[in-house]
Amino acid sequence: MTDDSHASGALERTHGRRRVLRAAVGAVTATAGLAGCLGRIERDAIPRVDTGLEQTVPDGVVQFRRSLERWGYYPEATVPDDVTRDWRLDRLNTGSHTAAKASAVPLPDGGLVFPGDTGHLVALDADGEERWRTGTDTDGRGIHGTPAVADGRVYVGAYDGVLYAVDAESGDIDWETKLGGSIGSSPLYHDGHLVMAVEYPDPEGSTFIVDASDGAVVWEDPQHRPTDHPHSTPALDLESGRLVCGSNDGILYGWSYPDPEFEWSFETDDSGSNQIKGPIATYDGGAYFGSWDHRVYRVNLADGTEDWSFQTGDLVMSGPALDPVLDTVFIGSHDGNLYALDAQSGERHWSFETDGALIGCPTVTDERVLVGSKDTGLYALEKRTGDLVWAVDGGGNVTSTPRVIDGAIYYAERAPNPPEDGEDASDEGIDDDGGGYKLVAAE
Repeated sequence: MTDDSHASGALERTHGRRRVLRAAVGAVTATAGLAGCLGRIERDAIPRVDTGLEQTVPDGVVQFRRSLERWGYYPEATVPDDVTRDWRLDRLNTGSHTAAKASAVPLPDGGLVFPGDTGHLVALDADGEERWRTGTDTDGRGIHGTPAVADGRVYVGAYDGVLYAVDAESGDIDWETKLGGSIGSSPLYHDGHLVMAVEYPDPEGSTFIVDASDGAVVWEDPQHRPTDHPHSTPALDLESGRLVCGSNDGILYGWSYPDPEFEWSFETDDSGSNQIKGPIATYDGGAYFGSWDHRVYRVNLADGTEDWSFQTGDLVMSGPALDPVLDTVFIGSHDGNLYALDAQSGERHWSFETDGALIGCPTVTDERVLVGSKDTGLYALEKRTGDLVWAVDGGGNVTSTPRVIDGAIYYAERAPNPPEDGEDASDEGIDDDGGGYKLVAAE
């Protein structure tokens, strides 16, 4: 059920941040001293609890949001008190499509791979030196999903509707499988298989399970297809035996797992736009996600009924991050706020306001949470209080999910003013140079 107190309290701003980045245009680093410039209401820190809940991270697998449950939780990762830019990869995301951009993932030997909406996978050394670059057959929107890395391969879907398996060492394509019209979601790797949400131009869509060894389709549910372009990224919950995925039709779909049979569907508020575009996360028997109906939901995995919803001030395209130590879900909204909500009740602990929409997912580390904004800022916050630690301004819209790898922070931006159809990038006011960044601790 929906608690009206959530709706009435959703827009009370407990942490505000206005014009901070504008005042520091061109600065690479904004330090913790900025927090003293912000007006905020003093709140008690989120208490630590002993939930005993653990995420499922398959051995030898690196993928979007880390776990099968898609928590985006890295308890061993530490975010430094201050950062500086180490390097920037130019011309990574230059298209006009406004969906969240892909994130960097580490390779087994210490390198990393950055996908972009140019349609290229770019493998780099930790010092930014390019190893290889592999292109996909895309038409203007490229790669938006974050790859899964396993079995010596990089698995990723693209807007040509193809799921690719790329050799992690050489960049050669081992196999490719055409699944549909386009793929905007991230693959989920489990037990030698890839779960993939796929879009069709009808509009229609489907959810596939593909053999990771050769790309053969091993399962699809033709009777229960997510319609109107499933851009959402699926999640698994092994304890409850559920596979869940959202879609632009405003419906969350639930199947049994590992033997997939359709179990239930949950529809968000259909009085207006109610698309589910962001990733789903599963936690403690519930599925967490946001909708374009301006709400964040927890839906019971057993039967698909609503446990609670929280109203924000605008649509929610961001995905949730779950922290079992705080029993808290962190999620952004187009209203510019990052919300910290009690995972059991949906009550708000705190919110932090930026000057732009939050489209990408937050990342939770040992003591801090990272999130990007369309105001061109990447933010590090104390996760128990929402206090600002630092902010950096790269100049582009930060809609990727930040990732901490070996103490460094990687994130990607979209060009702030990319060319539209028929425009030339050399025209005045056009900036199509969205990039990828590595931040390191400042000396």
